[in-house]
Amino acid sequence: MAVKEFQKTIWDFYRKNGRKLPWRETKDPYKILVSEIMLQQTQVVRVLPKYEEFIKTFPDFFVLSQASLSSILRIWSGLGYNRRALYLQKIARLIEIEHKGKFPQDPKILEQFPGIGTATARSIVVFSFNVPYAFIETNIRRVFIHRFFEGQTDVGDKELCPFIRQTLDQKNPRQWYYALMDYGSYLAKQVENPNQKSKHYTKQSKFKGSLRQTRGNILKIISKEKRVFYNKLFSEFQDKEDLFKKALAQLEREGFLQITKRIIKLR
Repeated sequence: MAVKEFQKTIWDFYRKNGRKLPWRETKDPYKILVSEIMLQQTQVVRVLPKYEEFIKTFPDFFVLSQASLSSILRIWSGLGYNRRALYLQKIARLIEIEHKGKFPQDPKILEQFPGIGTATARSIVVFSFNVPYAFIETNIRRVFIHRFFEGQTDVGDKELCPFIRQTLDQKNPRQWYYALMDYGSYLAKQVENPNQKSKHYTKQSKFKGSLRQTRGNILKIISKEKRVFYNKLFSEFQDKEDLFKKALAQLEREGFLQITKRIIKLR
């Protein structure tokens, strides 16, 4: 009875308040992959315009695999966590070269791709192929902690998984997860964030003056100019020399940049 009541609450809310989002209007694994990677640690309102532009510019795996890194980063600018854009292109190339353009339906294979963990792999398969895999993301975690763990703290995802599996709609998991996510988004505005009771909760670090901001600013400059002299780029960050050098080293190591003694350019 508790399962049925819970399901009724979620479905009733979704029928009246379900969000219409462009990645919910498709079953194309490419478009769903793009949306899932974009939505990692980024709010829907920020993703919407970037998603539309990205899909219009790079409509499939082949086009994305052939695109210049500068063109990808120009569209990605503003979403943050730029390594996700690099991951997407690497995934596109893996699909084209190793999988002959066919998207794998096995989440275990997807987990081997850069930037894709267990939850993202399963969500992509659920939304693309309507297969009932259990997974957890921020809004889903919020719903289950709020409903089934009231008054508890330090709640682990392993404790949530049995509830997620037991309540999962086996016939229509795609819509069920849409409903859960929308209800979780609604809860975020109605109650004190239940995710603070999660064992896995971490508060996002301050962006201004951070290493993330420095990385983003470096990539923004180089994406516009294709290549810059080291001294010229350094002059933009003289007051943050340590952050600049650390960011530059990271970007080179991750495959964004090619650095010589005098010139820095995108790979």
